[in-house]
Amino acid sequence: MPNALPDPDYDHAFYDGVPAKRFFAWLVDVIIVTAITFTLGLFTLSLLWWVWPLVYITVDLVYRSATIASGSATLGMRLMNIELRGPTGARLSRGEAVLHTVLFMVAMGFVLLQLISILMIALGARHQGLHDLLIGSAAINRPR
Repeated sequence: MPNALPDPDYDHAFYDGVPAKRFFAWLVDVIIVTAITFTLGLFTLSLLWWVWPLVYITVDLVYRSATIASGSATLGMRLMNIELRGPTGARLSRGEAVLHTVLFMVAMGFVLLQLISILMIALGARHQGLHDLLIGSAAINRPR
């Protein structure tokens, strides 16, 4: 299948500043997921805090999958004006959003995979992380 993502040599505006924007979007998303998880703990009179990692992972999976499926970007990505596009150049479908999120979370769980992903985002022409490369997606500046 040919890749229909913008060419970084001819359409470099789609990729300008994407690594920094991805980092700040990730920070915003971590704050949102942490706030949701903390609030759920309050609503359950701190019972969920005993299983904080499981609740956090579940909230993160649901949050990222749902927001990416609905607009091809998490709330942090939307704030930074970037979105994910699949190998056809279209926005990610629900299945692609879930797969992207699961691969992202697996990479986050292993230091070596995350370091490789960070280097790929910082140095690659399309600034794709390992999880992006595996499904053929890329984060781009949102077209006007």
